[in-house]
Amino acid sequence: MDHLVVVPATSANLGAGFDTLGVALARHLRVATGRHEGDRVVTHTGDRDGLATGDDNLVWHAFVQGCDHLGHPVPDLRLDVDNAIPLERGLGSSSSAIVAGLVLARAVAGASVADHDLVTWATELEGHPDNVAPAVMGGLVTTATGSDGRLVVQRARPTPALAPVVAIPVERSRTAESRGVLPDGLGRDDLVDQLGRLSHVVGGLVGAWPLQVPLAGDRFHEAARTAGQPAAADLLEGWREAGTFAVLSGAGPTVVGLVDARPDRIAAAVDTVREIASTAGHAVDVEALSWDLAGARSRPRSG
Repeated sequence: MDHLVVVPATSANLGAGFDTLGVALARHLRVATGRHEGDRVVTHTGDRDGLATGDDNLVWHAFVQGCDHLGHPVPDLRLDVDNAIPLERGLGSSSSAIVAGLVLARAVAGASVADHDLVTWATELEGHPDNVAPAVMGGLVTTATGSDGRLVVQRARPTPALAPVVAIPVERSRTAESRGVLPDGLGRDDLVDQLGRLSHVVGGLVGAWPLQVPLAGDRFHEAARTAGQPAAADLLEGWREAGTFAVLSGAGPTVVGLVDARPDRIAAAVDTVREIASTAGHAVDVEALSWDLAGARSRPRSG
Protein backbone atom coordinates (compact mmCIF):
# COMPACT_ATOMS: atom_id res chain seq x y z
CA MET A 1 0.00 0.00 0.00
CA ASP A 2 1.24 3.48 -0.88
CA HIS A 3 0.91 6.37 1.56
CA LEU A 4 0.55 10.15 1.47
CA VAL A 5 1.87 12.37 4.27
CA VAL A 6 1.01 16.07 4.65
CA VAL A 7 3.03 18.31 7.00
CA PRO A 8 2.45 22.03 7.68
CA ALA A 9 4.91 24.89 7.62
CA THR A 10 5.72 26.43 10.97
CA SER A 11 6.76 29.73 12.48
CA ALA A 12 8.95 29.47 15.55
CA ASN A 13 9.99 31.81 18.36
CA LEU A 14 7.13 34.29 17.68
CA GLY A 15 9.12 36.99 19.39
CA ALA A 16 10.47 36.04 22.80
CA GLY A 17 9.88 32.27 22.65
CA PHE A 18 13.33 31.31 21.39
CA ASP A 19 13.58 27.54 20.78
CA THR A 20 10.42 26.91 22.85
CA LEU A 21 7.40 28.29 20.98
CA GLY A 22 5.98 27.62 17.53
CA VAL A 23 2.79 27.55 15.51
CA ALA A 24 1.68 25.57 12.46
CA LEU A 25 0.70 27.41 9.28
CA ALA A 26 -1.38 26.32 6.31
CA ARG A 27 1.37 25.84 3.76
CA HIS A 28 2.32 22.22 3.27
CA LEU A 29 4.89 19.64 2.32
CA ARG A 30 3.38 16.52 0.75
CA VAL A 31 5.24 13.23 0.47
CA ALA A 32 3.84 10.18 -1.28
CA THR A 33 5.36 6.74 -1.72
CA GLY A 34 5.65 5.04 -5.09
CA ARG A 35 7.50 2.28 -6.85
CA HIS A 36 11.28 2.70 -6.87
CA GLU A 37 12.63 3.06 -10.40
CA GLY A 38 16.11 4.12 -11.52
CA ASP A 39 18.83 5.71 -9.41
CA ARG A 40 16.74 8.27 -7.52
CA VAL A 41 14.86 7.50 -4.35
CA VAL A 42 13.25 10.97 -4.17
CA THR A 43 11.53 13.13 -6.79
CA HIS A 44 10.68 16.80 -6.21
CA THR A 45 8.12 19.36 -7.30
CA GLY A 46 7.54 22.82 -5.83
CA ASP A 47 10.38 24.66 -4.07
CA ARG A 48 13.27 22.24 -4.61
CA ASP A 49 16.41 24.20 -5.50
CA GLY A 50 19.43 22.23 -4.37
CA LEU A 51 17.50 19.41 -2.70
CA ALA A 52 19.07 15.97 -2.87
CA THR A 53 17.35 13.11 -4.67
CA GLY A 54 19.38 10.26 -3.20
CA ASP A 55 19.98 8.70 0.19
CA ASP A 56 21.15 12.07 1.58
CA ASN A 57 17.74 13.66 1.08
CA LEU A 58 16.43 14.90 4.44
CA VAL A 59 12.97 13.32 4.10
CA TRP A 60 14.54 10.00 3.16
CA HIS A 61 17.12 10.24 5.96
CA ALA A 62 14.37 10.86 8.54
CA PHE A 63 12.32 8.01 7.05
CA VAL A 64 15.25 5.62 7.48
CA GLN A 65 15.79 6.85 11.05
CA GLY A 66 12.11 6.34 11.78
CA CYS A 67 12.23 2.78 10.45
CA ASP A 68 15.26 2.13 12.66
CA HIS A 69 13.41 3.45 15.73
CA LEU A 70 10.53 1.11 14.95
CA GLY A 71 12.69 -1.91 14.11
CA HIS A 72 11.11 -2.00 10.66
CA PRO A 73 13.16 -2.86 7.57
CA VAL A 74 13.54 0.04 5.15
CA PRO A 75 11.37 -0.83 2.14
CA ASP A 76 12.47 -0.38 -1.47
CA LEU A 77 10.29 2.53 -2.53
CA ARG A 78 10.38 6.02 -4.03
CA LEU A 79 9.29 9.25 -2.32
CA ASP A 80 7.45 11.85 -4.41
CA VAL A 81 7.87 15.19 -2.63
CA ASP A 82 5.72 18.24 -3.43
CA ASN A 83 6.94 21.20 -1.39
CA ALA A 84 5.01 24.46 -0.94
CA ILE A 85 7.18 25.62 1.98
CA PRO A 86 9.88 28.11 0.92
CA LEU A 87 13.35 26.80 1.62
CA GLU A 88 15.61 28.55 4.13
CA ARG A 89 13.15 31.36 4.78
CA GLY A 90 12.28 30.70 8.44
CA LEU A 91 9.12 28.68 7.84
CA GLY A 92 10.39 25.33 9.07
CA SER A 93 11.16 23.63 5.76
CA SER A 94 13.80 21.32 7.26
CA SER A 95 11.60 20.48 10.24
CA SER A 96 8.70 19.64 7.95
CA ALA A 97 10.96 17.33 5.96
CA ILE A 98 12.12 15.55 9.11
CA VAL A 99 8.57 15.18 10.42
CA ALA A 100 7.36 13.92 7.03
CA GLY A 101 9.96 11.16 7.03
CA LEU A 102 9.13 10.06 10.57
CA VAL A 103 5.36 10.14 10.04
CA LEU A 104 5.80 8.16 6.83
CA ALA A 105 7.86 5.55 8.69
CA ARG A 106 5.07 5.23 11.26
CA ALA A 107 2.51 4.76 8.49
CA VAL A 108 4.57 2.27 6.47
CA ALA A 109 5.36 0.24 9.59
CA GLY A 110 1.74 0.34 10.71
CA ALA A 111 3.03 1.22 14.16
CA SER A 112 1.21 2.88 17.04
CA VAL A 113 3.55 5.73 17.98
CA ALA A 114 2.43 8.72 20.05
CA ASP A 115 2.93 12.20 18.63
CA HIS A 116 5.07 13.07 21.66
CA ASP A 117 7.51 10.31 20.68
CA LEU A 118 7.63 11.64 17.12
CA VAL A 119 8.41 15.12 18.46
CA THR A 120 11.22 13.66 20.58
CA TRP A 121 12.71 11.76 17.63
CA ALA A 122 12.37 14.81 15.37
CA THR A 123 14.06 17.02 17.99
CA GLU A 124 17.02 14.64 18.06
CA LEU A 125 17.40 15.10 14.31
CA GLU A 126 16.67 18.85 14.13
CA GLY A 127 18.40 19.90 17.35
CA HIS A 128 15.55 21.99 18.78
CA PRO A 129 11.80 21.35 19.15
CA ASP A 130 10.16 24.70 18.35
CA ASN A 131 9.44 23.89 14.69
CA VAL A 132 9.08 20.11 14.75
CA ALA A 133 6.54 20.13 17.59
CA PRO A 134 3.87 22.22 15.80
CA ALA A 135 4.67 20.42 12.54
CA VAL A 136 3.67 17.16 14.25
CA MET A 137 0.80 18.40 16.40
CA GLY A 138 -0.59 21.49 14.65
CA GLY A 139 -1.78 24.61 16.42
CA LEU A 140 0.31 26.54 18.95
CA VAL A 141 2.88 24.44 20.80
CA THR A 142 5.18 25.19 23.73
CA THR A 143 8.10 22.97 24.68
CA ALA A 144 10.36 22.71 27.71
CA THR A 145 12.70 20.15 29.24
CA GLY A 146 11.66 18.98 32.70
CA SER A 147 13.95 18.40 35.65
CA ASP A 148 13.79 14.69 34.78
CA GLY A 149 15.29 15.42 31.36
CA ARG A 150 12.10 14.63 29.45
CA LEU A 151 10.71 16.95 26.82
CA VAL A 152 7.33 18.40 27.83
CA VAL A 153 5.11 19.43 24.93
CA GLN A 154 1.85 21.36 25.34
CA ARG A 155 -0.56 22.26 22.55
CA ALA A 156 -3.21 24.96 22.39
CA ARG A 157 -5.54 26.27 19.71
CA PRO A 158 -4.53 29.73 18.44
CA THR A 159 -7.34 32.22 18.69
CA PRO A 160 -9.40 32.55 15.50
CA ALA A 161 -9.49 36.29 16.18
CA LEU A 162 -5.93 36.49 14.85
CA ALA A 163 -4.58 35.59 11.42
CA PRO A 164 -0.96 35.18 10.32
CA VAL A 165 0.22 37.28 7.38
CA VAL A 166 3.64 36.23 6.09
CA ALA A 167 6.08 38.49 4.27
CA ILE A 168 8.74 36.30 2.64
CA PRO A 169 11.85 38.03 1.22
CA VAL A 170 13.68 36.39 -1.67
CA GLU A 171 16.90 36.14 0.32
CA ARG A 172 17.63 32.90 2.16
CA SER A 173 18.94 32.32 5.67
CA ARG A 174 20.49 29.08 6.85
CA THR A 175 19.48 28.37 10.44
CA ALA A 176 22.86 26.93 11.40
CA GLU A 177 24.62 30.10 10.22
CA SER A 178 22.10 32.46 11.81
CA ARG A 179 22.50 30.72 15.18
CA GLY A 180 26.20 31.53 15.03
CA VAL A 181 25.54 35.26 15.45
CA LEU A 182 23.49 34.91 18.63
CA PRO A 183 24.76 36.29 21.94
CA ASP A 184 25.97 33.93 24.63
CA GLY A 185 23.29 35.04 27.10
CA LEU A 186 21.22 37.85 28.56
CA GLY A 187 21.69 40.18 31.49
CA ARG A 188 19.17 40.16 34.33
CA ASP A 189 17.10 43.12 33.10
CA ASP A 190 16.90 41.75 29.56
CA LEU A 191 16.00 38.29 30.89
CA VAL A 192 13.12 39.71 32.94
CA ASP A 193 11.91 41.66 29.93
CA GLN A 194 12.18 38.54 27.75
CA LEU A 195 10.05 36.51 30.15
CA GLY A 196 7.41 39.22 30.26
CA ARG A 197 7.24 39.36 26.47
CA LEU A 198 7.01 35.56 26.25
CA SER A 199 4.06 35.36 28.63
CA HIS A 200 2.39 38.20 26.76
CA VAL A 201 2.64 36.60 23.32
CA VAL A 202 1.43 33.20 24.55
CA GLY A 203 -1.62 34.78 26.19
CA GLY A 204 -2.29 36.90 23.12
CA LEU A 205 -2.10 33.94 20.75
CA VAL A 206 -4.68 31.97 22.75
CA GLY A 207 -6.97 34.99 22.97
CA ALA A 208 -6.55 35.84 26.64
CA TRP A 209 -5.78 39.50 25.83
CA PRO A 210 -5.00 41.71 22.83
CA LEU A 211 -1.42 41.70 21.60
CA GLN A 212 0.43 44.94 22.31
CA VAL A 213 2.79 46.03 19.54
CA PRO A 214 5.45 47.47 21.92
CA LEU A 215 5.89 43.92 23.27
CA ALA A 216 6.61 42.40 19.85
CA GLY A 217 10.13 41.10 19.32
CA ASP A 218 12.65 40.05 21.92
CA ARG A 219 15.99 40.83 23.58
CA PHE A 220 17.92 37.81 22.30
CA HIS A 221 17.77 36.69 18.68
CA GLU A 222 15.94 39.21 16.47
CA ALA A 223 18.42 42.08 16.54
CA ALA A 224 21.39 39.76 16.08
CA ARG A 225 19.82 38.03 13.11
CA THR A 226 18.29 41.01 11.34
CA ALA A 227 21.64 42.83 11.44
CA GLY A 228 22.44 40.62 8.43
CA GLN A 229 18.90 40.57 7.01
CA PRO A 230 18.09 44.08 5.75
CA ALA A 231 14.71 43.12 4.29
CA ALA A 232 13.56 41.55 7.54
CA ALA A 233 14.84 44.52 9.55
CA ASP A 234 12.94 47.02 7.39
CA LEU A 235 9.76 44.94 7.43
CA LEU A 236 9.79 44.54 11.20
CA GLU A 237 10.42 48.23 11.84
CA GLY A 238 7.90 49.50 9.30
CA TRP A 239 5.13 47.06 10.14
CA ARG A 240 5.41 47.70 13.87
CA GLU A 241 5.39 51.45 13.32
CA ALA A 242 2.17 50.93 11.34
CA GLY A 243 0.61 49.16 14.34
CA THR A 244 1.07 45.46 13.51
CA PHE A 245 2.41 42.91 16.01
CA ALA A 246 5.19 41.63 13.72
CA VAL A 247 7.87 39.06 14.57
CA LEU A 248 10.78 37.38 12.86
CA SER A 249 9.77 33.88 11.82
CA GLY A 250 12.29 31.36 13.06
CA ALA A 251 15.75 32.34 11.85
CA GLY A 252 14.24 34.67 9.24
CA PRO A 253 14.16 36.39 6.88
CA THR A 254 10.38 35.85 6.80
CA VAL A 255 8.38 38.22 8.99
CA VAL A 256 4.96 37.24 10.34
CA GLY A 257 2.30 39.77 11.25
CA LEU A 258 -0.30 38.61 13.77
CA VAL A 259 -3.30 40.64 12.67
CA ASP A 260 -7.00 41.03 13.34
CA ALA A 261 -8.66 38.20 11.40
CA ARG A 262 -11.44 40.33 9.94
CA PRO A 263 -11.07 40.35 6.13
CA ASP A 264 -10.71 44.13 5.84
CA ARG A 265 -7.98 44.16 8.52
CA ILE A 266 -6.12 41.32 6.82
CA ALA A 267 -6.28 43.13 3.49
CA ALA A 268 -5.02 46.32 5.10
CA ALA A 269 -2.09 44.49 6.71
CA VAL A 270 -1.16 42.91 3.38
CA ASP A 271 -1.28 46.26 1.60
CA THR A 272 0.78 47.92 4.33
CA VAL A 273 3.62 45.42 4.32
CA ARG A 274 3.73 45.39 0.51
CA GLU A 275 4.07 49.16 0.53
CA ILE A 276 6.82 48.98 3.17
CA ALA A 277 8.74 46.44 1.07
CA SER A 278 8.28 48.41 -2.14
CA THR A 279 9.40 51.69 -0.58
CA ALA A 280 12.51 50.02 0.84
CA GLY A 281 13.27 48.26 -2.45
CA HIS A 282 12.82 44.69 -1.25
CA ALA A 283 11.30 41.85 -3.27
CA VAL A 284 8.83 40.20 -0.92
CA ASP A 285 6.05 37.63 -1.36
CA VAL A 286 3.14 38.50 0.94
CA GLU A 287 0.37 36.07 1.76
CA ALA A 288 -2.39 35.79 4.35
CA LEU A 289 -2.43 32.28 5.75
CA SER A 290 -4.52 30.41 8.29
CA TRP A 291 -3.54 28.31 11.28
CA ASP A 292 -3.01 24.62 10.62
CA LEU A 293 -4.76 22.83 13.46
CA ALA A 294 -4.33 19.25 12.21
CA GLY A 295 -0.56 18.93 12.13
CA ALA A 296 1.14 16.08 10.27
CA ARG A 297 -1.23 13.46 8.94
CA SER A 298 -1.04 10.39 6.74
CA ARG A 299 -3.46 8.34 4.70
CA PRO A 300 -3.37 5.66 2.01
CA ARG A 301 -2.40 7.11 -1.36
CA SER A 302 -5.06 6.89 -4.03
CA GLY A 303 -4.67 7.11 -7.78
